[in-house]
Amino acid sequence: MKHIKLGRLEVSRIGLGLVSMSGAYTGAGMDDTESIRTIHRALEIGVTLLDTAEVYGPYVNEELLGKALKGRRDRAVVATKFGIVSHTGRPAGQLDSSPANIRTAVEGSLTRLGTDYIDLYYQHRVDPGTPIEDTVGTLAELVTEGKIRHIGLSEAGPETIRRAQAVHPVAAIQSEYSLWSRHSETRLLPLLRELNIGFVPFSSLGRGFLTGQIRSTDGFDDTDLCKSIPRFTGENFQHNLGIADQVQAVAAEAGATPAQTALAWLLTRGDNIAPIPGTKHVARVEENSAADAVELTAEQIEKLNNLPAAVGDTHDEVGMRMMER
Repeated sequence: MKHIKLGRLEVSRIGLGLVSMSGAYTGAGMDDTESIRTIHRALEIGVTLLDTAEVYGPYVNEELLGKALKGRRDRAVVATKFGIVSHTGRPAGQLDSSPANIRTAVEGSLTRLGTDYIDLYYQHRVDPGTPIEDTVGTLAELVTEGKIRHIGLSEAGPETIRRAQAVHPVAAIQSEYSLWSRHSETRLLPLLRELNIGFVPFSSLGRGFLTGQIRSTDGFDDTDLCKSIPRFTGENFQHNLGIADQVQAVAAEAGATPAQTALAWLLTRGDNIAPIPGTKHVARVEENSAADAVELTAEQIEKLNNLPAAVGDTHDEVGMRMMER
């Protein structure tokens, strides 16, 4: 597995998102043993960047990762996030990146993860009630104290990123980016190259849509996040199936799976990009990680570049309001 730099932090070029192991999607939390095997297999094949958050579960996803990393901590780059859960009494659903909340959140994450430091600590969403300077200032103190090693922001806009970088170097920005979600290309990627900040795309397989395996939403249970996402509903869903079909056609040309093709395309977008496709299955982490070796031709890349835009928002109304887009 090749490595890249997120700022000054070295990580595998493809990481592993853990959210589906404990929440958000159908079947989450049903087989922790398989999830731990998946994390172990990821480490064995060279995946180092493991992505979680206190809100996943909540809390149980970090606990799961902590169990999986016993005796293996030195092989992993642990990324987690704060700011959606408030520990200072703010109402449910209200973001909280206040200094007091950060200090409570980081101690909880360290305990659940079973570690004395976090490699990459993200603000999960930008808190409009707390100046970013105050948030990053507190994170800078945690770097000095050795509790975190690098600072990240998730779904932050260009102005926020510049203000944060003026306080302390930011290692990585996390945002949704894939063949069917390309808003980051003009708004973020040039800025991140300018500031030497890494980019970590989440939902890099379109929440599984780009694998070609989702042909209907009938199998989603009532807890599945996708049931509330406009891209997965009605006419939007039917339109977007055409995108998945075109990815599958290019994959056949490339001798790869659709998932590998979608990830290989992402890796062509810059040398500071480390997607974190999520899975809870060993076979899928092996498949996704093998995208590191897939070489797309210029013609295949051009076909993927020219795919039609997906129809529908990538989150429900509440989720969209939390993002600086």
